[in-house]
Amino acid sequence: MAAGDLYVQGARVWIPDCVEVWRVAEVTRSYKEGDAVLHLRLEDGSALAYPIESQLPPLCNPDCLSGADDLVALSYLHEPAVLHSLRRRFVEANAIYTYCGVILVAINPYKPLPIYEEEVIYAYSGHEIGDMDPHIFALAEEAYKQMVRFGKNQSLIISGESGAGKTASAKYAMRYFTTVGGCLCDSSMEEKVLASSPLMEAFGNARTTRNDNSSRFGKYIEIGFSQARVTGATIKTYLLEKSRVTFHAKAERNYHIFYQLCASAALPELQGLGLRGAESFHYTCQGQCTAAQSTNDVADLDSTRHAFSLLGVPEANQLELFSILAAILHLGNIVVRGRDRRGDGCFVEPADKALGLFCMLLGVEASQVMRWLCHRKLVTAGETYLKPLSRQQALDSRDALAKHMYGQVFRWMVSRVNRALRSPEGHRTSIGILDIYGFEMFELNSFEQFCINYANEKLQQLFNLHVFKLEQEEYVTEEIPWVFVDFCDNQPCIELIEGQLGILDLLNEECKMPQGSDGSWAQKLYRTHLSSSHFQKPKTPTDAFVVCHFAGKVEYQCDGFVEKNRDAVPEELVGLLRASKSALLAELFLEEGDGPTSLQSRRSSGPRMAGRPSRRSLPSSQKSKKSISSQFKASLNRLMEMLGSTTPHYIRCIKPNDAKQPFVFDSRRAVEQLRACGVLETIRISASGYPSRWTYQEFLERYRALVSREELVGTDEKQICSLALERLLQDPSKYQCGKSKVFFRAGQVAYLEELRYRRLRSACVLLQRHLRGWLARRRFRRARTAAVCLQRHARGMLARRFARMLRRTRAAVTLQKTLRMVLARRSYLRVRRAVITIQAFARGMFARRLYQQLVWHQKAVVIQAAVRGWLARTRYTRLRRTVIYLQCCYRRVRACRELRRLRVEARSVEHYKQLHKGMEIKVIQLQCRLDEQAQEKQRLAEQLSGLNTAHAEEVQRLRAEMQQLREDAARDAQVQQLQERLAELEKHSVKSCLGQEVEELKQVGLSVCPGMLLLCWGSRGLSRDLARLAEVEAVKLQLGEERDALIQRMLEQSQDLEEQHRRAARESQGLLQELEEERARYQSLVQEYARLEQGYENLRDEVAFHRQSTLRRSPSTESFLGSESSYLSSMSTAPSRDSSDQQTEASGDTGGDSVVGGLEEGWQPVPEGLQPQPSGEAPLKSSVGQDPFEKAYLLLLGQFNAVNEELARTREELRRSKAPVELEERKPLDFFKRRNIAEMLGLGRSPGKVVVDDDLKHAYDAVQVANRLLASQLREEKQQHEEEVEGLHLDICSLKQLSQQQAALIQDLQRHQGQEGLQRHVLQLKEENWASACTGGRRGASGRVTSLNVGSGVPPEQRCWGPSAWTELGRPDVGPTAQDTAGCDLRSSPPVKREATGPVQKLAASAVVVSQSPVMPSLAGLSQAMLAWRMEDEGRIIKAIITDYKPQSSPGALPDLPAYILFLCFRHADHCCDEPRARSLLDAAINAIKRVMKKHSDDFDLVALWLANTCRLLNCLRQYSQDETYWQGNTVRQNEHRLQNVDPQSSCCSLGALAVQLYQQLIRTAEKRLKPMIVAAMLESEPIQGLSSSCPPGHRRSSAAPAHTLPELLQQLGSFRAALDLHGLAPSVGHQVLRQLFFLISGTTLNYLLLRKDTCSWSCGIQLRYNISQLEQWLRAEGLQQSGACEVLEPLVQAAQLLQVKKVTEEDAGALCSLCTVLSTQQVVKILRAYTPAVGLEERISPSFISSVEKKLQDQYGGGPSQLLVDTSHLFPVHLPFTTSPLHLDELRIPDALNLAFLVRL
Repeated sequence: MAAGDLYVQGARVWIPDCVEVWRVAEVTRSYKEGDAVLHLRLEDGSALAYPIESQLPPLCNPDCLSGADDLVALSYLHEPAVLHSLRRRFVEANAIYTYCGVILVAINPYKPLPIYEEEVIYAYSGHEIGDMDPHIFALAEEAYKQMVRFGKNQSLIISGESGAGKTASAKYAMRYFTTVGGCLCDSSMEEKVLASSPLMEAFGNARTTRNDNSSRFGKYIEIGFSQARVTGATIKTYLLEKSRVTFHAKAERNYHIFYQLCASAALPELQGLGLRGAESFHYTCQGQCTAAQSTNDVADLDSTRHAFSLLGVPEANQLELFSILAAILHLGNIVVRGRDRRGDGCFVEPADKALGLFCMLLGVEASQVMRWLCHRKLVTAGETYLKPLSRQQALDSRDALAKHMYGQVFRWMVSRVNRALRSPEGHRTSIGILDIYGFEMFELNSFEQFCINYANEKLQQLFNLHVFKLEQEEYVTEEIPWVFVDFCDNQPCIELIEGQLGILDLLNEECKMPQGSDGSWAQKLYRTHLSSSHFQKPKTPTDAFVVCHFAGKVEYQCDGFVEKNRDAVPEELVGLLRASKSALLAELFLEEGDGPTSLQSRRSSGPRMAGRPSRRSLPSSQKSKKSISSQFKASLNRLMEMLGSTTPHYIRCIKPNDAKQPFVFDSRRAVEQLRACGVLETIRISASGYPSRWTYQEFLERYRALVSREELVGTDEKQICSLALERLLQDPSKYQCGKSKVFFRAGQVAYLEELRYRRLRSACVLLQRHLRGWLARRRFRRARTAAVCLQRHARGMLARRFARMLRRTRAAVTLQKTLRMVLARRSYLRVRRAVITIQAFARGMFARRLYQQLVWHQKAVVIQAAVRGWLARTRYTRLRRTVIYLQCCYRRVRACRELRRLRVEARSVEHYKQLHKGMEIKVIQLQCRLDEQAQEKQRLAEQLSGLNTAHAEEVQRLRAEMQQLREDAARDAQVQQLQERLAELEKHSVKSCLGQEVEELKQVGLSVCPGMLLLCWGSRGLSRDLARLAEVEAVKLQLGEERDALIQRMLEQSQDLEEQHRRAARESQGLLQELEEERARYQSLVQEYARLEQGYENLRDEVAFHRQSTLRRSPSTESFLGSESSYLSSMSTAPSRDSSDQQTEASGDTGGDSVVGGLEEGWQPVPEGLQPQPSGEAPLKSSVGQDPFEKAYLLLLGQFNAVNEELARTREELRRSKAPVELEERKPLDFFKRRNIAEMLGLGRSPGKVVVDDDLKHAYDAVQVANRLLASQLREEKQQHEEEVEGLHLDICSLKQLSQQQAALIQDLQRHQGQEGLQRHVLQLKEENWASACTGGRRGASGRVTSLNVGSGVPPEQRCWGPSAWTELGRPDVGPTAQDTAGCDLRSSPPVKREATGPVQKLAASAVVVSQSPVMPSLAGLSQAMLAWRMEDEGRIIKAIITDYKPQSSPGALPDLPAYILFLCFRHADHCCDEPRARSLLDAAINAIKRVMKKHSDDFDLVALWLANTCRLLNCLRQYSQDETYWQGNTVRQNEHRLQNVDPQSSCCSLGALAVQLYQQLIRTAEKRLKPMIVAAMLESEPIQGLSSSCPPGHRRSSAAPAHTLPELLQQLGSFRAALDLHGLAPSVGHQVLRQLFFLISGTTLNYLLLRKDTCSWSCGIQLRYNISQLEQWLRAEGLQQSGACEVLEPLVQAAQLLQVKKVTEEDAGALCSLCTVLSTQQVVKILRAYTPAVGLEERISPSFISSVEKKLQDQYGGGPSQLLVDTSHLFPVHLPFTTSPLHLDELRIPDALNLAFLVRL
């Protein structure tokens, strides 16, 4: 396309500007080929002749494309278009995120925005990157989704200037991953990952001139995932700015942690650190800005300490770390003074307060610190020299030590964070977040800026390769021919820096030179690299060089490069810190290889150092230490390899202005950063190809107006687009048709937009012409018809007016008469009412006045009483507080005196000797305890065997007695049969029985004689049976007493055994505790020895210096002095950390071998008495003045000798006691090997070492194993004994039950003894007993049941009659069948407990008849509406009606049948007065329902079923309770079934809580189904076709069809409502469910409307309003208008109306404010800023209109904080109504399919 076709009159172009970078101008005269100038008109109206030199100015994009979500979608891709789009989005729409291909551009708003809430996280979760507005959450979701789908590691590379928001972006990304990914194993891992941020900020961030929270280091956070869940994280840091510790510029601050400590100096735990305000320290006051406005140092320290606690750092370690940081501050305050004017030497005052605090906090000697701060040790081949330093060199040495200490602290802190975040099971995939410094270019650029820019060069190279690769993959996928386009490769610049003989190589070489300097290094650079195109020499004569980076030229000052690269630290000062009493400090400066081996090597090399100083003073670290540049280069290469193995995602943070003003865009600063961060390079690569890409569907929807009818004949979208483009764009090189997309060159989309605008404009003109003609003709016809009509009506009106005047005249007289009468009466009544009213008010006023006086008097009395009481209490409180204060002062004085006394006692030598004496006594006590354990074990074994024998004999005797009792019970079974015939005596008289027998004798004949003989025999045997019953009862009483005595004796024996077992366990525990104490003591001794050795080496150097300054001494004297100094160093330090922490670390690192190995090595070299005391400094300082070295050496030598003697004596005693211990204790343990025992106890041994000192340990091992065996034997015996005792208890209970039945039988016999005809009935009972004995078990069971019936006093009509009873009555056909009798057999039931014998027996006797019909019929007039059940049947009931219940198996049953069954069982427990059984049943039911819900949490029907049953059971408990408020709807029969004994109030509370939980689970289940459908159905589906073509182009959106439509959503809602109705849920509950679901629909739709700019348009408002009307119509069709669902849709309705109303004038703003009464101010403003007008039909909303609306809304509704997004997780409070059940309980039908035959209906 020729330039003349583009640069026509009216076209807009961009021209350069010195202030705004680019300005817009309009072409006033069309351009022709060959013109030298281009005639333009600026925005202010002035004309401009723009000279055309090499190329024409860039064209502007159409308004529909400006402000696009993706900058690559712009038709014209160039710098001004990118800058204009970013400015428009940032300033007008307040959108801080914009896509630029694979880059997310983030502009710092300098204002908190409500777009990072948890609702926003869940809104972006699960969506594609183009579905919603640009956001860091969208990019994080894309990385997370690719990791889950493809299993490949991802990375987020965040870069930008200081203050651009890199740290905040990294924190938001971390929060997104931890929220969406959740946690796999450790529930606190998410908090730990997020807690690492405040720690890294406190130790690595500082205030600079550009940013209040600037990260002064780079970090790479790798978050590990396993099964898409967070498992841990790792943090890697790069290039910490250590120079900031000692120097920072004006208006800047040091690291935050220093100011946090200074601000919190008043805390009690920080009182001893000597901290003051930050302005008191040299290292924190250089910037003259000790306080920052945007930070709260006190609160930040609390956050830092809380983060430490979350990451597992103990409080002691935190305080020790703070001590080191405070020592760094005090180190900066040490004053170094010069000795003379020449500056040859310097010194530090001994009385320097900062020096004392530094030494006190770190536990080092002040004299040594003073010496090595002002001197340096030089080691030659044979001698060692001390070189005094100048004052400046001493200050540099001090600052180097401070920087080194802080660097070690930072490294330790990062390692502790990584240790806390490390997952033991590792991770499969990971997502890395790289928060690294951006390109820096200052006026003075030094070594730090060089390393930062070097890192950005490497990252830019990786970025270019990645962008080019993605671009090429897109064209290959779509099969588009694409010529390779060369892009700017910065490999030459990288080679200049890191290549062979590059800048870094020359720098490292210069650092190795003894006399290396910055000037010589600069000269080498000039000689080597002046020929390179990326290297230049500045014109000024200073030592500097220029490197041409990808972002521009940077001049670096060579001053300080060599020294910073060396990072030299005085090794003598580091050695002092290694010998510190602070264990944490020793850990920070631990040398490589330090441990047991290095300690031995240094100990063995000690004597050889007396003759000649060792080379150990020259550390190996300086020989092998890498330079800073080498370390940074290696770490950067590893980072590049790591990023290369991941899929990168880029975030470029832009700083909009330097003044930190919210939403202010500085174009010059933005362009500089866009050029430096690679955004424009991405634009250039995209512009070289086909930047605009449209799917065929999107192209047809947008440009259907340009397609002709002939081209629309076909059905293939690709063919239609190809034909249309051939006609519209004649040049085939301007576009390409791919497989699924059409690709356009830059500028072609703008040309198509212009064609579309022209076509639509001509169509609009045609429509307007015809419409205006039709309107004019319709207006004329209406005017003519109206004129005729007006004439006709005017004539009629005049005639009617005359007639009306006549009628009015006549009626006026009548009205006047009546009106005067009414007025007079009204006046009279008014006066009368006024008088009455005045009287009433007057009387009321007098009454109220009197009452008020009485009230005031009473209140005055009350106030006086309260005031007097308050004064008395105040006086008493003040007096009590004074007394307590005096008591505290007195006690503090007494405590100080006691402390001083203890310190004096602790310093004495006798105290150390007493400690060693205690050790010998402990060994003797342990030996004695071993002997006692052996004797105790033997005694317990003998006692155990005796108890076993006695127990066996006792059990045998009890079994014999039990056998005898069973025989007596069998003989007494005949007596039990007498109980059956006693019932016949109550029912039939003697006369009727005799008559019946006479009739039978007449029929039978000769059978009368045997009957008479049996009757006579029965009368004679009755007396004998009664006498025998008395004898049996006496024997049973005697046996019961003996059994009780036996049980008591066995219980006493079992208690004795338990007591012996507990005593043995306590003794074993005591031995183990003593062994652990010995181990802990050893650990402290080993650590103290290492510290003493380091102090010995330091003091030996001090002795050498002392020897040079005084007289010469012999070699023996030198060694003598070295020993003294080592002791002095040890005595001047205090114990380090608690030994328990060290044991934990040792056990975690080395296991059991290190513990035992250290135990074997620790007996000889370091005695226990040499542990230093904290208060030992004062006497030593007083003795140093005379001869400290000699006295210290003599004291140390004496202590060593005494300890060695004691250890030798102890070793000999242990060797002598070894033989008897092994013979006596190891006999039963021969199968255990010594090595195995040690491994079992965690005591490994070092191979190849034979030590005699392990006798005591083996003795402990033997005792422990013997105790374990004895304890296991005691447990087995105790278990067997308990089982036998339990069996005897059950037998005794059964026998007692039989004895009670027999006693009841005897009483019945005595009561009926005098009745007439007793002998005849006794004879009949005897006959039945003989018959039952012959027939076997079945009739015997019937007899027992009958006896139970009679003995329990059950009415005759409810008793169970056996077959013999029915036969005796002459009705054998009426008796129960064999199945019925078998169902009544009670032998299988376990023995009944004593306390439940009475009522349970009665109910069991009454519940023996079970119907075999499919449905249990109700017994009219006899039913009690309950189901009898036993405690052991509880599990079967729960399994049948809850766990395995399926409504489909019982199609005709009630939906809430399980609730009714549970209530009937509850009524049975209430009838039995068994409240525990009732509570147990309901608890089991609640737990079972919870288990079912946990298993089927996604089944809506099942959740609705159990919600309905829970509500029904809750309502039944209320309906049949004793509360009269619930009886109103009951019938008379229902009131008869009320609960009588059990109060269901607590059960109702539990069921109410369960019902609420089920309701919430129901809502969650429904939400889970609805959420995927809401956005697609409400926003993406198009029920009104043709509106989508008006959507603006340039937005990333999915080309696929909507997954769900609105009818599908309505169908799902209908299925929910049908399920609720099916399961019988109350209608009000269903209304609440639908209201909650409609709230979800409204909130989710509104949230996505706020987060998607493409949905904020007029066409989308039309679609949305139609969809809402469909929802409202569905509610009306279902009769749910009063459910409250329509009200929750109101915010969505107002949002749709807001998209449709006019938004131009102030009147429109007022109408809009009156319309949006439910939407918040932020929501209205967000929609207005995101609103996209239709091209050519609407104007863009002006910022002034938005500001006006915002101000009016704030004035109208207040400017309080409001939430942008709707909280869709909010649940409305649920109300579960009480509904009376109309069903009578005795009419309930239970289907046979439930398998509840074991329940008996009563």
